[in-house]
Amino acid sequence: MRKKPRTATGFAASGALSIALAGALVTALAIAPSAALAMQNQAQSKEQNTQGGSKKQLSSVQREIAEQKSAIVQVSKKRRKLNAQLKKDDFAIAKVAKAINTTGKSLTATQKKLTSLAKEKRQLTKDKQQQEKALAHQLRTAYTTGQHDYLKMLLNQEESSQVQRSLTYYQYLNKARIEEIESFQATIARLSEVEVEQQAKAAQLANLQKTQQTQRKALEQSKQQRKATLTALRKELLSNKQKLAKLEQEEANLVAELERLARQSALAKNLPGLGKLKRKLRWPVSGRVKHSFGTRKQGYLRWKGVMLSAGVGKQVTSIYSGKVLFADWLKGYGLVTVIDHGKGYMSLYGHNQALLKNVGDTVEPGEPIALVGQSGGQSEPGLYFEIRHRGKAVNPKIWCK
Repeated sequence: MRKKPRTATGFAASGALSIALAGALVTALAIAPSAALAMQNQAQSKEQNTQGGSKKQLSSVQREIAEQKSAIVQVSKKRRKLNAQLKKDDFAIAKVAKAINTTGKSLTATQKKLTSLAKEKRQLTKDKQQQEKALAHQLRTAYTTGQHDYLKMLLNQEESSQVQRSLTYYQYLNKARIEEIESFQATIARLSEVEVEQQAKAAQLANLQKTQQTQRKALEQSKQQRKATLTALRKELLSNKQKLAKLEQEEANLVAELERLARQSALAKNLPGLGKLKRKLRWPVSGRVKHSFGTRKQGYLRWKGVMLSAGVGKQVTSIYSGKVLFADWLKGYGLVTVIDHGKGYMSLYGHNQALLKNVGDTVEPGEPIALVGQSGGQSEPGLYFEIRHRGKAVNPKIWCK
């Protein structure tokens, strides 16, 4: 079959199509690099925006961390300052409370002396009345008998035996009268002394009562100051982690101090220890057990002693004989007394209002060593009590009944 020859019109159409396709290809080739470049620029711009946003976010986080660190530092500084003030407040309260305790003892002794003087005065007054009656009776007897009988007896030259008996009788009467008069005079003198002493003691009692009123006002002022300090401390809220760290630090400080005291107490060889006294010792203060040995305190921390509820100012007594190793303020535990009992045994008494013994003092079982309080930042009064053996805390219930 023969092919039809191409006409001029066919060639023209075919050429035009080729030119159009070539133009389109050239245009496409020309546009492609620009589109790719635009897409690349767009991607780079997007990446830069993302990086910029990340950098901004990182910068914001870093700034927030820095602010948090600064806030923590400021809080720590503030808490240190408030704890120093709390220590000062506790010592101020202790000083006044100890003075009130001493004044109270003087008041009791003075009142007891006044009672004794009043009793003696009543007895002296009774004796005086009886002596007055006896002396009056003797004087009446002497007057009735008549002193002239003695002279008449001598002038009448009565029998010598009779004279001798009469002389003896008169001497007896005179001696009895003189003794009664001397006793009466002594009673009057002592009665006068008692009245003077009674007046002096009454004046002393009035002064002591006035002093105690002043001391109680000072105590109330110190308590108000401590209350303000505690309020400020509680405003600086701590997270559970911070509370745990705080308690860990306080316990570490206590352990370090007790280890130092243990080294010191090792020098004492004459103290018997508590080894044979299980279930035989009395608690240092009577009260409800608020926190028991071994119960959870915060996080993994456990109570190393017991917390006993008791009224402010109640006497804290030593559980056994020993020597005072420590009597001072300790962060987290307030005013603390530590007693060495020998053989590696020590007892600790914390959160006291006042300490009645000094380092080096010896104490006997049941002897007052402190007053119950709430020092160290406690919201309620009570006594924290520990027993340790060779540095290890042991359950006080094993020793105290």
